[in-house]
This record gives sequence, structure tokens and C-alpha cells, in this order.
Amino acid sequence: MNFLEYLNTKPLFYDEIDYTRMPRIYEKIKESLPTPKIIHIIGTNGKGTTGRFLANALYSKGIKVGHYTSPHILEFNERIFLNANNVTDTILQEAHLQLQIILEADDADSLSYFEYTTLLAMIIFKECEYVVMEAGLGGEHDATAVFNKILTLITPIAYDHEAFLGSNIEEIAATKLKAIQNNAIITTQAYNEVYSVAEQIAIQSALNIYKVDEFIKDLDKEKINQIADNLNLVPYLKDNLTLSIAALNFLKLKYEVDDFKTPPLFGRLTKISENIIVDVGHNALAAQGIVKALEGDKYILVYNSYKDKNYKEILSILKPIILRVEIIAVNEQRIESIEIIKNTLKNLKIEYNIFKETKPEYKYLVFGSFSVVEKFLREHNE
Repeated sequence: MNFLEYLNTKPLFYDEIDYTRMPRIYEKIKESLPTPKIIHIIGTNGKGTTGRFLANALYSKGIKVGHYTSPHILEFNERIFLNANNVTDTILQEAHLQLQIILEADDADSLSYFEYTTLLAMIIFKECEYVVMEAGLGGEHDATAVFNKILTLITPIAYDHEAFLGSNIEEIAATKLKAIQNNAIITTQAYNEVYSVAEQIAIQSALNIYKVDEFIKDLDKEKINQIADNLNLVPYLKDNLTLSIAALNFLKLKYEVDDFKTPPLFGRLTKISENIIVDVGHNALAAQGIVKALEGDKYILVYNSYKDKNYKEILSILKPIILRVEIIAVNEQRIESIEIIKNTLKNLKIEYNIFKETKPEYKYLVFGSFSVVEKFLREHNE
């Protein structure tokens, strides 16, 4: 079977995760994998855009670079970005065949969807000098944590995936921050507890965890403002840009404004038409960033949510910019029932109906998860 057929035999989600599997299998095959300079990105929000800003800047300087991100919106190829382009199906298939040779058959079959694709990305990045590697669900036990890193970037940490990461912000931060190996740069955080946990872990493990401002000088601020203006960045995307520039300064790589010509990663407050914005955010922190970026306007919110998300809080945050909610049907096991979403909206006194089509006289915000944006783009944005 070809790569995508093989990958689709693996479940995307598990009720329980074997955290020993990836390190164990990696130890067996690590001599067969390349050893680029890896910049690891951990956190809750902004990992994808931070990584893409950094990868594009490195490539613009003539550096061979890979960017591994997840999940994807429409095509798997979006996850593996090689020298400023999504990889082709041919490259994916060739890497899959190579990885099948390296792995023992039982190990290949036992790896999860994300674990297998993480190793696949490393095969594809064999000629890269730098690899920007975004963590998936967690930090300490994430599949991406097995590799040696030269630097870790810490984006904002907030509540998400509590069933796996912890029930409070201290536990979530500790799980993520324990992925750091040596040096890290932490961006501005919404919760002061994250800084306290970072300080404790730095002392306990003899790590260097710097605040982003330590690598941003006045000239950098001028350049950041210019880049943000050129790309029309909203505040939270400007913060992600700043973290990527702090990484370049840490690495002692000079940059220019022209190194940041490419728009942010698709699906991050992306305007796809005059009246439609799509965003793959799915937690309260993302909702806060959106309200700050879009305040002053009213939108029809095309929405749905996974059962494990705090959709009541998310909708409460978004309420000031909502004209009404139109619930989009998403056929996934993890999606909350439409009746429960309706009851939540009723209790919040937010007008709602079922989404059918967009109309040119209204502004639309499509938000709730990667799955919501995917469903909208595939079936409703013709």
C-alpha cells in the first residue's frame, strides 16, 4: 500500500498513550537518521506561525530548512515544509519506503500516526541544516521530544488537552517545559504561573530559559513593526514573529525586513474573501486573540467544537464580536452534539441556526478547530 493508505490504518487519537514507545524505537534507529540543528517549538498557541516565520526567514538566507507542523487542514503534505514548499506525494512515498526499511515491521506497525510521521519528516529533512520542529499534543512525552535540540521556543501556554497534560496551568506548563534540553526562549505569557514553573525547571535541570525581550533590541522592534505593517499582522501574530526573530538573534543569524515577505501560515485569521475569515484556533486563548484583533466589527460565527473543549468559555469570549452563530455539521466522533451546542448558545443568549451558506452582505468568521475550517473549505467555499 502507498504512504497515505498505510498512514490511514493508524488511529489519529488514543484514549491512552504509550509514552515509552517512541523513545524506545528511536533509540534503535537513530543512527540511521540525520542530525540537523533542531529548533523545537512547544506551547499551546502560535507554534505553527512562529515556526513558519522562522523557517521562511532561514530559507530566505539561503539555508536549507525543514518545518514540521501539525495538524493539516486539507492535505497531509501541509505538515512537512521543505525549503519553502509543502512536500510532494512523491517525496512522501520515497521517505515512507526508506522508513519501512529502517524500522522493524512490528515497530512500524506499533507507531502512532503522529510518531510515524515525525520519523518520516526526519527522513525527508536529511539534507537540511536546520529543522524547525513543532511539538504535537504535549512536550515532555511528545514524539518530537526524542531528538537533540539546539534551542526550544516556548509560545503562550494555556488550558488545552487537560486530560493528557494536567488539570491546572502549573501542571500543563510543567509537562510542556520538561521537553527543554538546554536553551529556551519564552514568549510573553498570559499566566504568571508559567514563568514560575519555568524558573523552577531551569534551576532543577540547569537550563537556560530566557525571556523573549532579552533578545529583542530597539532596532529589532523597528524591524518587527515594519514587517508587521507589510504583512498586516494582528497582535498575536506579531508576538509570534517577535519570538522567531529572538531565535535568529540567539543563533547569531543576521536578518533583514525582506527576509519576512511570506504571509503567515494559512488558517490563522486568514481572509479568504472580502467577507470571510478562517481561523483554526480552538481554545480560550485563541478566542481572546481573535476578539482583540477583530473588535469593533460583528461577524456571523461559523462554529462547532470537540467535546473536550471549553466551548462555553470560548463562546462567552467571542460574544462581543458575534452577530449570531451558525453551527456547521462536522462528522467526527469527537465532535460535540449539535443539541448540546444549541443549549449552550441558548444559555449564553446568543442567536443561532444551522449553517447553510454564506451571503455577501454579512461578515463571517469560521472558527472552532482544524476540522471546522476543513469542512467549510471543502464543502462551502465554492
